[in-house]
Amino acid sequence: MAENNHKDRILDTLQTLRQYALEKASQRVLAIGLHYHEEDSYLMRFANSAISLNTKEHLIRLDIVAYEGRKRASYELITDLGKLTDMKHGVDTVIELVKHAQPLNYQPTIPVYAETFSDESSYDPILAEFSNAERLAYFNQAAAGLETGEIKLSGIFSSGSTISAMIYTTSEHTQFFSFSDAQVTAVLAHAGLKWEVNAEESAQRKADLDASRLNRDLATLLAHYQHDTPQQLPLGRYDIVFGPAATAEMMSVMNWIGFNGGTMKRGYSFLSEAQVGEKVLSEQFTLSDDPTRRETFPFRSDFYGMPRGLFPIFKRGVFQGFTWEQDDADEFNTQPTGHTVSHTSLTLAGGKQGAASLQELTALPRERDLLYIPYLHYMNIVNPSKGVITASSRFGALLLRQDGSVGIPYNVRLTQSLLDVFGERVAWLARQTVAYNTSHSYGRRNPSAVIVPTFMRVNDLEISHSNTSY
Repeated sequence: MAENNHKDRILDTLQTLRQYALEKASQRVLAIGLHYHEEDSYLMRFANSAISLNTKEHLIRLDIVAYEGRKRASYELITDLGKLTDMKHGVDTVIELVKHAQPLNYQPTIPVYAETFSDESSYDPILAEFSNAERLAYFNQAAAGLETGEIKLSGIFSSGSTISAMIYTTSEHTQFFSFSDAQVTAVLAHAGLKWEVNAEESAQRKADLDASRLNRDLATLLAHYQHDTPQQLPLGRYDIVFGPAATAEMMSVMNWIGFNGGTMKRGYSFLSEAQVGEKVLSEQFTLSDDPTRRETFPFRSDFYGMPRGLFPIFKRGVFQGFTWEQDDADEFNTQPTGHTVSHTSLTLAGGKQGAASLQELTALPRERDLLYIPYLHYMNIVNPSKGVITASSRFGALLLRQDGSVGIPYNVRLTQSLLDVFGERVAWLARQTVAYNTSHSYGRRNPSAVIVPTFMRVNDLEISHSNTSY
């Protein structure tokens, strides 16, 4: 999708629309922005060991924004590159809409691109053009030898490509980004006992895909779920090892109610300006926004043309500062930090522990019982100003007993503050890190991933509820 002739056609179309907008707005002090978004999305879904859905979708969206003084209006249409008349009508519409917009209580900054920027380094044509036959072969390899009459395969293989391009009437320069991505979830479920185990993978290029790893993880979990004893855990405090999915989802919540400057100013953050430069979390906790990590589908320039490099957020537990999108920076009279992007590239540094795989984790000697929770589901925010979240375990949890045996815990619920989860109770972080895909399947395609350690152990966390069955 990102071939040069197609790219040239996109940029030529934006230039044509920019010229049209300049002509239409010549009698008023107006600025117009045009954001182009194109996606190819493929989804293969499995249920009961068979393909239940196989779809392809190609969509082009054009977002148009108009600025007039402190007024701002926007208009979105789903279109096609051949429908230039419709896109021009969208420009007409937003120019009319901004007349009636309520003025903001601050002056919004209008992008002025000083140079043309293009980044196609996160696009792999081999992954973007992954075929149905290859998706099916991948799933067959991931589940090879594991299905039975009662244990059935389900899951999804979502892949595709994305283009984002933008131009403003304030400059003839453009920005252009292209990505390829894949997100895989493979699930094995017992029809009678109603338990499920799963394994996941994120890919930015085809070489990232490794169905054999999923097969190993599923086989390890199956061996325990088929032969070890299920149990309801007593309420109380446990030393918990979180898998990468659980850690990444908590990081995603922290991205919203933690170090986002606009959220903080509106009273929905558990961090404050007074804590900048203070030790807030565990000294093992070093978090950054790192656009050099291609596995996170990075934007190396933000939508205002600001270059994006490594942005430290926590260094050994010390809070370095808030991230600021341009619009929030305008509203609260501060400086933007290059975070006006569709997603960030959060990277939590690894630690010193050696467990890199589920097999290695279960083989580690244990001085106490450990509760392994790979996934946290139905996560919600209880109190944003305290960082309190609640979520339940669901797939693949294990009780790793001190004596080396393994039990199968029924689902449990955690209600904890992220200040505790990532605070002084952190016992260790695994040395190896992995990209966990946090993309959502609803709305426009926006591939995203968080880099986290393969495992994180946190001691003395309380279980607030424990199920009596699967």
